[in-house]
Amino acid sequence: MIYLDNAATTFPKPTEVWKAMQLALVRYGANPGRSGHSMSLRAAEEVYHCREAAAKLFDAEGPENVSFTMNCTQSLNFAIKGLVKTGGHVVTSNLEHNAVMRPLEALQKEGIITYTQAKVVPEDHNATLENFREALRENTCLVVCTQASNVWGIRVPVERICAMVNQYQIPMVVDCAQTAGVVPISMKDGYACICMAGHKGLYGPMGTGIMVMRSGLSMKTLIEGGTGTDSMNLSQPETIPDRFESGTVNLPGIAGLHQGILFVQKKTPPKIAAYEMRLSQMFYAGLSHMKNVKLYTPMPSLPDYVPVISFNIEGMESEVAGEKLNKEGIAVRAGLQCAPCAHQALGTLESGAVRVCPSAFTTEKEIQMALKAVKKISAS
Repeated sequence: MIYLDNAATTFPKPTEVWKAMQLALVRYGANPGRSGHSMSLRAAEEVYHCREAAAKLFDAEGPENVSFTMNCTQSLNFAIKGLVKTGGHVVTSNLEHNAVMRPLEALQKEGIITYTQAKVVPEDHNATLENFREALRENTCLVVCTQASNVWGIRVPVERICAMVNQYQIPMVVDCAQTAGVVPISMKDGYACICMAGHKGLYGPMGTGIMVMRSGLSMKTLIEGGTGTDSMNLSQPETIPDRFESGTVNLPGIAGLHQGILFVQKKTPPKIAAYEMRLSQMFYAGLSHMKNVKLYTPMPSLPDYVPVISFNIEGMESEVAGEKLNKEGIAVRAGLQCAPCAHQALGTLESGAVRVCPSAFTTEKEIQMALKAVKKISAS
C-alpha cells in the first residue's frame, strides 16, 4: 500500500514513537501526577518532557501553557467555547473544517453568538486581511480560523490577521491541524490559543492533541473533574494546564507524541515542508498533463500553500476514484474531507474531491506509481 492520506493521519510513524508507547506501558504504567510512588513520578516526568518539547517547538511561554487533549477537534472546542461571550460575534474563514464550523453553528443555534465567514483570497494576503477586517463588528469577541485548508492547502495569513485583531483586543484561535510540524507557528505572534492534532504533522499516535494558550488568558472550561491538585477545592483549578486536563491523560500516547515532536525538531519543519512540497509539485505536474483530470488551484508552492493536492477525474465521482485507487494500492481521501465550506468555496460541494498528501516518509517512486494509477483510471 502506498499511503498518501497523511493530511488525515501520518503513516508510518517514526520507530521511536511506537517504541516509546511500548515502553510507557511497561515502565510508566502508573497514573501520572496522582500518586507519590516512583512509577507515578516517572510517568509524570514523561508527560512533562513532552510539554517541554511542545513549548519549545511553538515558542510557548512555558511548559505549563501546553495542555494535552484527545485531538485537534477537542482542542478547538475547548478554545472556542471557552472564549466566546454570550451575545458576541465570531469571525472565521470560508475554508474551515467542521471542527471549527460545527461548534460555531451550535453556538449560533443556541443564540449564544453569531458568526461571519471572511473570504480567503488564495495568494493575495492583503485581500484576505481586508476581508477579515471588514467582517469585524463592535461585539466581535473571537477570531478563529485555520492556518491552511485541509482540502486545498491554501495558506491563511494568520500572523497578519492576529496582529490586526490584537489592536482591537480580540483573541485569536488558530487551527493548526494541517500545519503543526510543517509550517512554523509561534505563540510570540500573539495568538490566544493554537490547536493541533498530535497524529498528523507531529507524527504522534491517534488520540493525542495539543492546545497551547498564552499566559493569563481567562477561559471557561468544558470538562471539570479530578486533576490531582487542590483536591479539597470543589471548583476547577485556575492554574494551567491542570484546568484543562481533568481525568487521566493518555500517557502512552503522550510518550509517543514526545518522540514525534523530537523527530520533527530534528528534521526541522522548514526541511520537512520543502521535501513534501517538492513531492506535491511533482504529483501536481503529472496530473496537469492528464486531459481527464481536473485541478482546482495553481501549482502549490511555499509559503502560500502547504503540501496538499486535491483533484477530480472528469465523469467520475470522487469516492469512486478513491475506491479505484485503493484497488491499485494507493491510499487517498475522497469526498468532502469534513470541510464542506472549503469545497463550497471552490465549487466542489456536490462532487467532493480526491486528496493526496505526502509525508516525510513518502518517496518519489511512490509519487510516480500513484500518478501511473491515476492515469490508468482516468484513461478508462
